[in-house]
Amino acid sequence: MSALQNDRFLRALLRQPVDRTPVWMMRQAGRYLPEYKATRKHAGSFMDLCRNKELACEVTLQPLERFPLDAAILFSDILTIPDAMGLGLRFETGEGPVFDKPIRSLADAKKLFVPDMGTDLSYVMDAVSTIRQNLNGQVPLIGFSGSPWTLATYMVEGRSSKTYSIIKAMMYDQPATLHHILDVLANSTIDYLNAQIESGAQAVQIFDTWGGVLTPRDYKEFSLNYMAKIIAGLTRENDGRKVPVILFTKSGGQWLEDMAATGCDALGLDWTTDINDARARVGDKVALQGNMDPSILYASPERIRQEVAIILEKFGKGTGHIFNLGHGIHPEVNPEHAGEFIRAVTELSGKYH
Repeated sequence: MSALQNDRFLRALLRQPVDRTPVWMMRQAGRYLPEYKATRKHAGSFMDLCRNKELACEVTLQPLERFPLDAAILFSDILTIPDAMGLGLRFETGEGPVFDKPIRSLADAKKLFVPDMGTDLSYVMDAVSTIRQNLNGQVPLIGFSGSPWTLATYMVEGRSSKTYSIIKAMMYDQPATLHHILDVLANSTIDYLNAQIESGAQAVQIFDTWGGVLTPRDYKEFSLNYMAKIIAGLTRENDGRKVPVILFTKSGGQWLEDMAATGCDALGLDWTTDINDARARVGDKVALQGNMDPSILYASPERIRQEVAIILEKFGKGTGHIFNLGHGIHPEVNPEHAGEFIRAVTELSGKYH
């Protein structure tokens, strides 16, 4: 593998000195870019795009050709693991993911299995190794997975939900069934992320998109405990370097101390927590990634630049900050505005280091 020319992102995750704050965007390879839309159309379907290593590589690299980003992130989906379990995943226009065989009982849960990474999910590892090769040491590559709780919400509900009534009913009435599902998912995710690391991912992020819908007690029992189990099972060094782990729970600002205690290297923050408060609470234990509201990118370039300056000032001097949005970039955003955001971070952050 080529030597890494820009390791700013990895150094900041480990709270080592950097010359400026590194920046990348969640969903940076995606629907806001016209070149992505063209490749997606050529691929046929979203999962066909994920399963084609050359096209997955192409869309992963597209934002790097436009913007001076400090990391690439694997183009894939969080639902690859439940898809490999044979639950009949399909994506419906305007509705998102749908599972034809949702898990609704202990008998359903007992049929779940840990997929074989070398066969059932080999297309993901092929994409990782192809992207890493094509990056040629330009920037590090981030691998990722969904959290067990987040994956379970889709598997039990059968689709996206606003109320989570089916999975919460299971959680309260059949906790043993849900724990079985989550345990299989945690074991699968350990294998999945370790296979990504072996294939060339240089950092990994766990996306706990729906952890924030839980009570504090239930969050610890049904989400955080399983993420801690995953982190304990991960390969933390490869290619002679540490492999940092980022934990991101959307709407999880009240649990930062518990999240920092899992052994992760960094916490992703959404925009509902002030970054200066987060740094005061956990900044000597972990790095912080975030946390600009993605909707700022609808505003004028001047307003975007102003917001970047505010967040940089709130974090203050020193390392341990990776600038990012507080969630994925919205599809309707003008790419020029994304460019202004990234340019502002690269131009304004040097004085804090």
